[in-house]
Amino acid sequence: MSEISFRLNGKVVNATVDGYERLVDLLRDGLGCTEVKEGCGEGECGACTVLLDGKPVTSCIMFAFQVAGRDVTTVKGLGAEELNRIEEAMVSEGAVQCGFCTPGLVLTIKALLDEDRTPTQEEIRLALSGNLCRCTGYEMIFKATARLAGGEGGHE
Repeated sequence: MSEISFRLNGKVVNATVDGYERLVDLLRDGLGCTEVKEGCGEGECGACTVLLDGKPVTSCIMFAFQVAGRDVTTVKGLGAEELNRIEEAMVSEGAVQCGFCTPGLVLTIKALLDEDRTPTQEEIRLALSGNLCRCTGYEMIFKATARLAGGEGGHE
């Protein structure tokens, strides 16, 4: 067991973790962040995506001790205006159905647009390729992301 300190959604958190505790388990079970979903447990589906120092990571394949001294953001850590903007684009394009993948997608979209305000369709597809969705067929998610980037289809 060891003590770690990190920022979760802007607030300092102190936690006791064992050496092999996964970040997804610390967040969900230890800190009540049920918005972080576990789908595959292998880093393949993106449901457990959080932002680590602003970059999307799959929390099911990270050890909790790896976030010591760093910033972790879940979808609840986004500002209301930013979250609403992303949600509205997704709803308007029909990019939300069951919702299980949505928190990971929202954070991945945020990270993409923080890095590049005008991504191409190919860049959007590549950025979102680590987030699986069983319901939408992806095109609506890509369109919502392009809309947020200022275009109906992104630029080529």
